Amino acid sequence: MRKIPFTKMHGAGNDYIYIDLFDAPLDFDPSDLARKMSPRHFSVGADGVVLILPSEVADARMRMFNLDGSEGKMCGNAIRCVAKYLSDHALIKKDVITVETLSGIKTLKLYKKGGVVVSVSVDMGVAVFTPEEIPVLYEGAEMVEAPVTVLGKEVKMTAVSMGNPHAVIFTEGVDDLDLEKIGPTYENLRIFPERVNTEFVEVIDSRTLKMRVWERGSGETYACGTGASATVAAAVRTGRVPAGEPITVRLVGGDLTITVDKDYRVTMTGGATEVYQGVYAYDED
Repeated sequence: MRKIPFTKMHGAGNDYIYIDLFDAPLDFDPSDLARKMSPRHFSVGADGVVLILPSEVADARMRMFNLDGSEGKMCGNAIRCVAKYLSDHALIKKDVITVETLSGIKTLKLYKKGGVVVSVSVDMGVAVFTPEEIPVLYEGAEMVEAPVTVLGKEVKMTAVSMGNPHAVIFTEGVDDLDLEKIGPTYENLRIFPERVNTEFVEVIDSRTLKMRVWERGSGETYACGTGASATVAAAVRTGRVPAGEPITVRLVGGDLTITVDKDYRVTMTGGATEVYQGVYAYDED
């Protein structure tokens, strides 16, 4: 049995367990740790585990593991919390920082109140619609509002990559969807060889979208930063919202503000909250 210090944080309710390895070695299996720490009611409880590490090419490096132990390439809500942790704990003393992820180096701008980070803007990179880069098995140049049969029902699906794969579906009545029932089927659609995050989106008006998300490896989460980014990119691509304007995405855990420019570069702004610190008794057997 070993003791592992951790910090619980969330961005719009998308909660992760953060482990500071900035000046310490990674000498445990993070996949195993994520599977043991993430279950709610029986452990700490979270959407997964995030490691904060040193980087040779950026100010810091982030690795994130879903509650099933699978490693994700990028999480927009988690990276905001990483930036807050680095600043609030005086590991990085700048208001613009870079964080290395499996989907590239991200630049973040920190906004503070009383010396504490309260929100963060992230350059999420460029939304990609090319099927082989997502990846999705689709023969056209882009999979935009393509008809796909799921659970015996035809839906129109737009595939987008924000460094990880997303399937965006515009629909009505997102609050009434039984994601626990339908989510696993979408996640494991054969056309997505690496599985997929699925966003179910209702258009409120030309500046506001409501979204629920089923994340691969985690299930329904209260928010998803890459999912909100993919959703607004898909909304711009299909003419539902304008490019270059801040769009509010309403999630179960709160709002995110997403701007997608004419070249589909995405900027996301949202809060980051530290909840508590603790020590986990890790049984490696």
